Order: sequence, then C-alpha cells, then structure tokens
Amino acid sequence: MILLRRLLLAALAAVAPALAIALTTQPAVVVTEQVRAELLAHAPEGVAPGKPLWLGLAIDHAPHWHTYWKNPGDSGLPTTLEWTLPPGFVAGDIEWPTPQKLPVGPLMNFGHEGRLLLPVRVKVPDGFSGATLPVRLRADWLVCKDVCIPEGGDFALEIPAQAATSTHAARFEAALAQRPQPVEAQARARVEGGALVVTAAALPEALRGRDLDFFPELPGVIDNAARTAQRWIDGTWEMRIPLSAQRSESPQRMVAVLAAPGGGAGVQIAFEVAGPWPPPGSVPLAAAPTPAPQAAPAAPPASKAAPGFVLALLLAIVGGSLLNLMPCVFPVLSLKVMGFAAHAHERRALLTGGLAYTAGVVVSFVALAALLLVLRAGGEQLGWGFQLQSPAFVTALALLFTLIGLNLAGVFEFGSVLPGNLAALRARHPIADSALTGVLAVAVASPCTAPFMGASLGVAATLPAPQALAIFAALGLGMALPYLAASAWPALAHALPRPGPWMARFKALMAFPMFATVVWLLWVLGQQVGIDGAAGVLGLLVAAAFVAWALGTPGMGRGARAGFGAVAVAVLALTLAWALPALRETPPAAAAAPSEERWQPWSAERVAELNAQGRAVFVDFTAAWCVTCQFNKRTVLGDPVVLADFELHRIALMRADWTRRDAAITAELARLGRNGVPVYAIYRPGGAAPQLLSELLSVQEVRSAIAATKVAGP
Repeated sequence: MILLRRLLLAALAAVAPALAIALTTQPAVVVTEQVRAELLAHAPEGVAPGKPLWLGLAIDHAPHWHTYWKNPGDSGLPTTLEWTLPPGFVAGDIEWPTPQKLPVGPLMNFGHEGRLLLPVRVKVPDGFSGATLPVRLRADWLVCKDVCIPEGGDFALEIPAQAATSTHAARFEAALAQRPQPVEAQARARVEGGALVVTAAALPEALRGRDLDFFPELPGVIDNAARTAQRWIDGTWEMRIPLSAQRSESPQRMVAVLAAPGGGAGVQIAFEVAGPWPPPGSVPLAAAPTPAPQAAPAAPPASKAAPGFVLALLLAIVGGSLLNLMPCVFPVLSLKVMGFAAHAHERRALLTGGLAYTAGVVVSFVALAALLLVLRAGGEQLGWGFQLQSPAFVTALALLFTLIGLNLAGVFEFGSVLPGNLAALRARHPIADSALTGVLAVAVASPCTAPFMGASLGVAATLPAPQALAIFAALGLGMALPYLAASAWPALAHALPRPGPWMARFKALMAFPMFATVVWLLWVLGQQVGIDGAAGVLGLLVAAAFVAWALGTPGMGRGARAGFGAVAVAVLALTLAWALPALRETPPAAAAAPSEERWQPWSAERVAELNAQGRAVFVDFTAAWCVTCQFNKRTVLGDPVVLADFELHRIALMRADWTRRDAAITAELARLGRNGVPVYAIYRPGGAAPQLLSELLSVQEVRSAIAATKVAGP
C-alpha cells in the first residue's frame, strides 16, 4: 500500500506541469455575432526574468467585419488594451500588424479583417519566482461592416511560471512576422501646393517598382481617400498625397508604413517634413495689391427691401404657419396630434383645446417679444431666439422633454408625482394643458423662425413697441392657425378614428420625437459648454428619470415609493452638485477657429482688414441651436463646387457663431437689419453695402452671388 501511494505521488509529480498548463491556460474568450476574442499567452521558456513572454488579444472576425489599426483613417476607433499585472511586470505597446485599406463610400479607413492577433511584449521583473502569473485584461474594440458596434470584454488568465506555455506559438510567430519592419530608407517629405510629397530610397527589393499603400501613424494629416500620384525614379519611390481639409496638426516628423497591396508585411519609415505648412484657416493665394483703406459702409445692406408694417404682418402670419414644418417644432406638435386623437369626436372639447392652444402660442410669442424689447432697451445685446443661448434654459428644456417622453412611454404618471390638489386641478381644467402646450411650442420653435421671418423680425426690432408686438402676435397666430382651423372643422374630426386601444400604442410612439429633441438639445449644449457640461446634463437626466420612476410608477406600494423616492432625490441632489459647475464653464475651444480650416472666426476688424486688402468676405452668421443653419452648413456651404468657387474668386470665409450670447454679433445683425440667424452676408471691398442672401440657401444662389462679387470687386 505504501509502495502504491509512492508510485501515485511520483506519477502526479511527473504530470503536474502538464496538468497545470491544462487547468490554468483555459482560454478566456468573448464571443459575439461579429467576433471571437481570446486572450492568449506565449512563454516558451516559462515566466522568468530575461525570458520571452508575450500576451495577445486574438480576434477572429466574422466574414466582411473588421476592426481598426492604431490610425483608423477617416472613421473608426483603434482597439485598446488595459492590462492588470502583478507589481514589477511591464506590458509594452501593441505590436500592430500591417493594416489594409478599407474603403467605405467616400471614406478610407485602415484596419484588419479575418484572423488577427495583437501581440504585446511583457517584461518580467528581476527576482520573480512565483508559481503562476495572474493576468487581467480589459479590451475594447469597434467592429464594423455596414454598421459599427462597440464591443469589449474582461479577460482573465493564470499562466504557470515553471512550465513552458507555447500552445499558440505558431499564431504569435505569424503575427510578429506581419509587423512592419523599420528600415533605413533615406526617407524625407515636403509640403508643396496643398499636398505632402514623400520620397524614399533604398527600400527593400520586394517593394521596388511596385505601387505602394501609405499608412501614416499620425491621423488627421493627409486626405486618406484622395487620389494619390506615385512613381519610381532611379530606385527612389515618390508619392504625392493631398493634405486633409480638416488637418489639425503640422508635424515636423512623421512615421508611416509602406506596404504592397494584397497583404504581406510592410516596412516602417520615419522622415522629417520640410514646410512651410499652410496655416489653419487659410488658403494659399497669390499676393494682391493693397488699396487705400476705405471708410466703413454706411449705406443699408444690399438686400431684399425691408417690408412695410402691413406686409410684415402678412409675412408673419404666413411664416408662422410654415413654422409648423420645422423639425424643432415637430415633437411639440405630436402632443397636439395626441390631443386631436383623444377628443376627435368631442366637438366642444376639440374647439376649446384649439382656442386654448392658440391663446398659449400668441401670448407666449408676445411675452417673449416684450421681454426681448425690455432687455434690449436696458442695453442688453440680444436677438430673437436668445433663450437658447442660455445653457440653463437648454438644460431645462432637455429635462422637460425627457420627462414628457418617459410619461408617454408609460414609465410614470404625472398624477402620481404631482400633489393631489394639482393633479385634480389638471384633471378639472384640461384646457390648461392645451395652453401650456402652446407655451412649450413657442419656447422651442422661436429660434426656427428666421428662414421665414428674417426681414420681418428685423423690422419689428426697429418699430415702436406696439407695432413690434403686433408682428409677433401675428407670428403666433399664424403658427396656431392650422390647429385652430382643424379644431373648428367638423369634417376633420369625423375623419379621425374613434378612441380605442390603438391610442396607447400611439402614445408610446410619440415618446420617440421627444427623445430625439433631447438629443438635439444636448448637441446644442455641447457646443455651449463642452463635452463635460453635456455629460453632466446627461447624468442629470438619468437622475431625474430615476426620481420620476420612483415617485410616479403606477402600482408601487407606499413604503417602496418612499424608500426609492428618498434615494432618487438624494441621487438627483448629488448629480446637480456635480453638473451645475460644468454648465457655467466655457468649452475649451469656444473661442477657437471652427474645425474647417478654411473658415475663420468672425470679427468686424478682420472683415475690414481683408476688404482693405482687396478681398471680399463671406460671413455665415450661425448657431448650434439653429436647425436651418446646420442644414445649410452641411449641404450648400459644404458643397465642393461652392467651396471651389470661393477659393477661385479669393473670397475669405468667416463664421460668426451665435450659439452663446455675443454682443458684437448681435450688434452686427442689427446693422444688417436682422434679428436672428441664419444670416449670410458678402462684404465687398470699396465701401459697398453688404449683400444679404436668403436664409434657405441654394447652390445656384451662392454661386451667382460669388460671380457677381468678381464683377464688383477690384
């Protein structure tokens, strides 16, 4: 028996290393529909100081899916690895394999498909003598095909220190062989005519005479999707690559990978860049003669004639009606649609609600206009839509729309949150709801009036107070008129379906326009206070949603409501303390130039300076909360033909950002006879009055104005 026990112990001792490997190197795997990700280790001589130790994340992509390289190109995100190792162990950077080009429409990305391993070299500290090495990894990656999905996982692995771990040796060797090898290629580059010209001599024989792919490690410098020109001259390779229009850096030294298309390891080259780089916000231009300084224009802008008072009233009614077509008004109008559906066959209730909504809209427009006129009389430089220049007001609107959306989705009931007397009052006076809906519509819709009301609002700002308020009242009447007419028209009411179970589904559906409006408001807020402020408000919305759920969920017991409510209110208070300071901060780049290099920040002094140099200036008066501004910016003002015309005729481009209150911009708008945005003005040399374009731009209109500028200019 003793002999048998000794034999068993000896056998166990002999197979212990193998058992340790089998038990402790079980794969740590995350599997999704797009990838299979696995944490692998390679320690061919065990874990010991001075011995090779590799860790790596293996990603097997589903067909046609891909993840990204260290420079993802025009879109995407690189895979990130965060290691947790015992003290003294040091994980190096990812040894990235040579990427491949991944064209997506007009974009060019850099990444990997198929089987991929991202190896990382690990340094073992002197004196390590443990039995195992515990490894923890947090990995995040973006996997894309027709859509992009952010994924990630937490991985854990125990590596035996005394035995070799080489199960995946072939895969590590293949991955390391795919690394671009640094070469002494006598590479250099120069900036020439808006392009980066790169040359390299003494490249490896396998690459000579072939067209090569160029992968810069620094993103945002070149136009990755642009057509390049390359050639070989006596063994020296040369490529001309257009610079990116959104270039954010002017590096003096760059590192890039050169590879032959079709796969295989590339080479890594490093080179100095000879300038000069084009400065941000400028386009290389020939020198122009400098005429004598001109006096500032005193004539009124060369624009469409300002309407008279009667015409302004008519335009206000028509513009108010068209205002219902603007995207920022749609969520509020969905509430009116719900009201129509609920009272479609109650003629009296329908008409009463229409009248109340009309009163709410008209009174709100007049009150908002009166406040604007009073503040302007007190010296404040404000314009129409000024309420959305306040981060606090935008936050309040986002909170209100979030709560309305949650209520429509059935998360909570207002009757459970409001005190009993208020809930009863609301039930007894439903017309108050209609009137408040009108108030809410004006709060959100007023910044959208400029496309239809630019000239009329400019006139209103210069008229006596009674006439100005009459124009704003006409604007409110025009906005409410379609709903007032519909509520008084019996044929429409009879055409609507009768109330029934479908209304519950329709109510939940109407929650989504509310949430879409919250997304827009948060984007506006991000322009005003930066990403930290927007994140703070997001936290505030979550906390408010928690309070609404805790206090307003139907069927929750009194004890549970009290407990959850106390916790929710405490969370809301803490979130407020965290979020409010961020709302008062100016975003880091609030005064910086716009992201597009060709656009400069506006200033009256800079306009005068450029005019004195003989150059015309196109100014885009805009704001993040102005939907029409953003539409024009991304379509007409981003059209390549329009931008080429601007450059051809040497017209400088400026952007006056009115997202936050700016007295200088407000004063300039008033000088142009306008009181809101968007406004598009061309300032010509020679003292000519600025030319105003329409608020809803077209490519043809802008190109015609540019052509006229060439005739009028020097």
